[in-house]
Amino acid sequence: MKANITQAAPAPSSPAASPLQASPRPVSAVPTPAPAPAQPQGSHGLSIDMLERMLEQQPNDPNVWSALGALLRQAGKPEAAIACQRRALEFDQRHVGAWTNLGNVLGDVERYDEAIAAQEHAVVLSGGNASLLSNLVVALRHGCRFNRALEILDVALRAKPNDPSLLWDRALTLLQVGRYAEGFRDYDSRLSLPGYQNRIAEGPMWDGGPLNGKTILLTTEQGFGDVLLTARYVPMVKARGGRVLLECHPELQRLLSGLEGIDGFVRAGTAYPAYDVHCPLMSLPHRLGTTIETVPPPTRLTVPAEAREKAARLVPGNDGTIKVGIIWSGRVTFKDNARRATTLSRFLRFLDVPKVRFYSIQKGPPEAELATLGTSTLITPLGPHFNDFADTAAVLERLDLVIMTDSSVAHLAGSLGRPVWNLLQFMPYWVYGDKGDTTPWYPSMRLFRQTTPGDWDSVFAAAEQALRQVVALKT
Repeated sequence: MKANITQAAPAPSSPAASPLQASPRPVSAVPTPAPAPAQPQGSHGLSIDMLERMLEQQPNDPNVWSALGALLRQAGKPEAAIACQRRALEFDQRHVGAWTNLGNVLGDVERYDEAIAAQEHAVVLSGGNASLLSNLVVALRHGCRFNRALEILDVALRAKPNDPSLLWDRALTLLQVGRYAEGFRDYDSRLSLPGYQNRIAEGPMWDGGPLNGKTILLTTEQGFGDVLLTARYVPMVKARGGRVLLECHPELQRLLSGLEGIDGFVRAGTAYPAYDVHCPLMSLPHRLGTTIETVPPPTRLTVPAEAREKAARLVPGNDGTIKVGIIWSGRVTFKDNARRATTLSRFLRFLDVPKVRFYSIQKGPPEAELATLGTSTLITPLGPHFNDFADTAAVLERLDLVIMTDSSVAHLAGSLGRPVWNLLQFMPYWVYGDKGDTTPWYPSMRLFRQTTPGDWDSVFAAAEQALRQVVALKT
């Protein structure tokens, strides 16, 4: 679900700016880096091997222990990283860098109460260092302490009022709690993030006013799901009286080909044609004045006849069963996927529910988990038949229900008005808010939330009970 910048879900912090000091703050929703090498190097060329040799000579040096922990975190070894930060603190309980680095890695493993406590300790020891306030904000957000995060952001922004990272975190926090007018006001701050790697079109950005015959280029930037989320705004842009060009990935073009208000497509990544003004898709909610009370309904999508013919061969018509599609992972390159995704094995409990037939609409490497079943008769694999989102949409039309962890297909099912149960991580994408089992963006979607970080068991138990109730009502 990525073009270049991910949805508004936050990513872990970047490598240490100075390997013997604190890691910098996590930057939310920046492009996914390449997988860490076996022996990552810090910005000063330090590696795990080098730091280990240093510890042979300086076994009580907290700076070296903390730097080693930072590199282990980069290498995807959180438990070892935690142990190294704690070792640093054994030698210096007032080591600010070790405390904030400890908080960062505790957040990675969803131990948010401990992460918050560590970041608060770092802030106190530092005398309120603004960059450490940023780390505390991220810990608070991930721990769903949104009001406290906003309080800390107010303090941090008084010291650094134009800091794009702080403004971005405030935008995400405000959106999470439904304060859309304020949150979308700050949403353009993402365009100034140091890690923002999408191309920004040249020339004036549209301010939301009348177009008066001008050509507007709507640019894609985030994931496929975010394009589907914001497609509802395209007819509203057209109503401003201009010619509308939409930058689009080929995977979505058939689906969006009949979208009202589009005068032409620009293939993502190719040269832009002539235009008068431009606007990134995710800036449209602000330009068009969206509040939580005025979220527009999903717009009509195009499901081609040939896609429906293929779907009819894949999914039978009415056969007396309830046909349920499942997805357990989004795109594995998405930085926050480890939190939002789970494994196929958790879905196997649904196989005990009578009169239900299951279809995997999973795509990508996680499809390989289906082989562990030893048979394709219990869960029919459909992913290999999908060439684009139009193929997926045609299958969704024939299913009675989709049960999934969050990914772009949730936006697709919601846009089509299909019943979809979205199983959510502790702090989900802001579209799903901070409480409740519904979202104003997709009326056909039901939300099942983690109430404890990382606890999928209760989520799946609730979904299984709900599925049994559906069966009971239909039989």
